[in-house]
Amino acid sequence: MLKQQLQQKLQQKLSPQQIQVIRLLELTAIELEERIKQELIDNPALDEGREEHENSDTDDFGNEETDSHESAEEISMGDYLTEDDIPDYKLEADNFSKDKKHEDIPFSGGSSFHDFLLKQLGERELSEQDAKIAEYIIGNIDDNGYLQRPLSAISDDLIFQVGIDISAEHLEDLLQIIQDFEPAGVGASNLRECLLLQLERHEGTPAALLAYKIIDNSFEEFTKKHYDKIQKLYNVSEEELKKAIHEITMLNPKPGSSWSDSFSDGMSHIIPDFIVDSHDGELTLTLNNSNIPELRINRSYTSMLEDYVGNKKNQTRDKKDALLFVKQKLDSAQWFIDAIKQRQQTMLNTMQVIIDLQRDFFLTGDESNLKPMILKDVAERTGYDISTISRVSNSKYVQTNFGIFPLKYFFSESMQNESGEEISSREIKKILQQCIEGEDKRKPLADDKLCDLLKEKGYIIARRTVAKYREQLGIPVARLRKEI
Repeated sequence: MLKQQLQQKLQQKLSPQQIQVIRLLELTAIELEERIKQELIDNPALDEGREEHENSDTDDFGNEETDSHESAEEISMGDYLTEDDIPDYKLEADNFSKDKKHEDIPFSGGSSFHDFLLKQLGERELSEQDAKIAEYIIGNIDDNGYLQRPLSAISDDLIFQVGIDISAEHLEDLLQIIQDFEPAGVGASNLRECLLLQLERHEGTPAALLAYKIIDNSFEEFTKKHYDKIQKLYNVSEEELKKAIHEITMLNPKPGSSWSDSFSDGMSHIIPDFIVDSHDGELTLTLNNSNIPELRINRSYTSMLEDYVGNKKNQTRDKKDALLFVKQKLDSAQWFIDAIKQRQQTMLNTMQVIIDLQRDFFLTGDESNLKPMILKDVAERTGYDISTISRVSNSKYVQTNFGIFPLKYFFSESMQNESGEEISSREIKKILQQCIEGEDKRKPLADDKLCDLLKEKGYIIARRTVAKYREQLGIPVARLRKEI
């Protein structure tokens, strides 16, 4: 049986404007620039650049004079004809020149790793079918230079996709031709084979021959750094083993990385979101808005809206639809400009608190001067939610007198030393790294030994914490740090 009942609820919902602000806050400087360009394309009511006002249409303050007197039920024109004509979202903290032209960054057009292999393939005398098959094999080589698909699977692909029936043995012959290409080691199926392909091209010195034997027959012992076993197995001196190990460490475990790294370096150009300048003990914060255009409401759309509103009596259905469309576009443009303003102000307020908390670092650049700081510390001082601080600090960078740093660099947990003083976990990591750098590489310190060493220096932390910090520093376990 159906029945009606009343129910009272409290719900918190984000408005479209709030959602837009949150999304803009997550963007980096480059992404924001692209987002603004896309909005300028999508919304014709949004324009970039300052608008030149005519004297006949403006008063002494640069505001347009209007005699429009509308009731509360009518559309308000004040939101579109006054303060937004001269955008102020480019805050006073921005000291960049307004006349600075936007310059596109050209990308270098070098050949890719696979193009380099195909070029070498073209220099070999192969039949048309073999050339196509070899090209297909090259297409299966990853960016590191490895062919990790078995030849039997490639043979099946050629049958079903291209209609070429070829044996795995013939594919092996073509693969050996590719493995003769530069860089050495390309086309290997695993690390061991990659190193062997490179060692085959070395001169037949005793060190190179011993290195080949170690990789070919004792690869597992080598990866586990069981040097004593290797020395006994091949009956060589410590000096001879050291030379062979040096031959191996000079090899490239990722032959294709030189191409992929150069491409990623070109694509990973960092544009700082903030600039902090230190001069005579004073810190100045500016927001990097050099590539962000000024935004304003399109004057023709506001005039169009004014005409529609002024002629309500003679409006047809089409004119009412046009009025609704124009108002929606104007509202969207206004929301976007307000969201940009709020984004800039939120970022400035957050960065200013970070500067206040880490003032000593911004003045000296000394990592040891970084104080313990978490998202909650910044949130309490700015009055923003922790999630807002997280969005501001994520993928954002600040340029200082000592280099460019990600904002996450300034956040660290707090711990207490032996005297009860609060210190940053970053300071403990620095001490830990110094301990590992100064250890005897023949007998590297295990995590429990490192824990005891830190306790002697006044840093009381657990062994699992030492292991966590060591992993965060990218330092392997003691067994893998062993040298001869």
